[in-house]
Amino acid sequence: MKSKFWSVFVFGLFFQLNESLSQELITLKDALRFALEHKAEARNAKLDVENAQNKIDEVRAGALPKIDVSAGITFNPIIQQVALDGALMNKPGETMLVTMGQKWQSTPVVSLNQQLFNQSVFTGLKAANTTKEFYAINYQLTDEQLIEKVADAYYNVYQTQLQMETLQINLKSTEKTHNIIKGLHDAGLAKKIDLDRIAVAINNLKAQKQQLQNALDLQENALKFAIGMNITQDIILPEETFTIDAEVVNQVFSLDNRTEIKLLDKQIELLELNKKAMQAQYYPNLSLNATYGYTGYGQQFPVFSKHPSVKWANFSGIGLNLTFPIFSGFEIRSKVRQADIEIKKAQVDLVDTKLALSLGNENAKAQIKNSLLTIKTNQENVHLAKDVLDDTSNNYKNGLATLTDLLDAEKAYADAQNNYTTSLLNFKVAEVQLFKAKGDLKSLLD
Repeated sequence: MKSKFWSVFVFGLFFQLNESLSQELITLKDALRFALEHKAEARNAKLDVENAQNKIDEVRAGALPKIDVSAGITFNPIIQQVALDGALMNKPGETMLVTMGQKWQSTPVVSLNQQLFNQSVFTGLKAANTTKEFYAINYQLTDEQLIEKVADAYYNVYQTQLQMETLQINLKSTEKTHNIIKGLHDAGLAKKIDLDRIAVAINNLKAQKQQLQNALDLQENALKFAIGMNITQDIILPEETFTIDAEVVNQVFSLDNRTEIKLLDKQIELLELNKKAMQAQYYPNLSLNATYGYTGYGQQFPVFSKHPSVKWANFSGIGLNLTFPIFSGFEIRSKVRQADIEIKKAQVDLVDTKLALSLGNENAKAQIKNSLLTIKTNQENVHLAKDVLDDTSNNYKNGLATLTDLLDAEKAYADAQNNYTTSLLNFKVAEVQLFKAKGDLKSLLD
């Protein structure tokens, strides 16, 4: 019998240990770092930065020489004849039909083309380098947006966990009260209706607990999805996460540090280069062409043939091509004007974005100040509600308070704790927005 007991005990201990090991303790910094390494948005933005170099190489190829090798072979079953004046052959008055060509002809050629002056290519090179800088800034913005999203999801989970702890404490307190009332009822000192009411309160709390657990599961899944973690992985959050720094509201705000502004500035720079690319079509283009090849003729297949009818002759040519646009039906002018409109629209967006970011900064500061006041008030309310609950519980035991008073005191205490938790969450969310306004979201990783 003892051996069976110890087997069950060891199995249960091993099961609990294995379950705890399968859970991953994840702090906010852990969640942020995991997201930056595994989330699709961050990985794709990083790939865009890598691909920008490929785009630069693609544009640079327009300024490098192009070398092509071509070869062709032709078989002429019927060779065209040319009519010649017989006088050329000392046969005046007659028309001579002369066959021009051979049955087989082969021509391998090497050709080279080099742009000597092409304003569009030069402008494209500048735009390609600027595009790489654009993707680098966009990568940084993607990271910041991901940090903001993960932080909000993390604090939502933490708030629900604290609410669950509060509910669990309230449930244990109510169950304890139920046991007391049941003892009094069994001794004939309490009414049956009081026992039923406390039982209903317990059932309601259990139902709320289940609902809260469902909400917590959904929020944990949302957090795992936000950071790119396997949904089946169990996670737990540390007990202490909410730290309040009242001095955060005094941090300096500067639009120059905002990635959104840097991105829009770089976008305007790209649009200006696009306008220059349109204007480059007004410039002449100068290119160098060179060819070198062989032509083989014969009555037999000429390649690798030593037949006496097969003859080979080489040829080459070097030339300059100059193209000077004269009139394009105002097409280029229309493209330049469209590009100019796009620049003006981007400048308008830049001004509007600066206003929106300034508004976000002021709203975040106001939210921080309000949250600090609310936290202090709710913290005092928690202490007061706890004192009221203790006094009411003691009075109920001595017959000086009703069950309604006790249940109301328990609910008031739970509400005070939840309000305090909510105010903490509001502070942390506002703190994230303030870091965002300052352009310092990555400080959450430190």
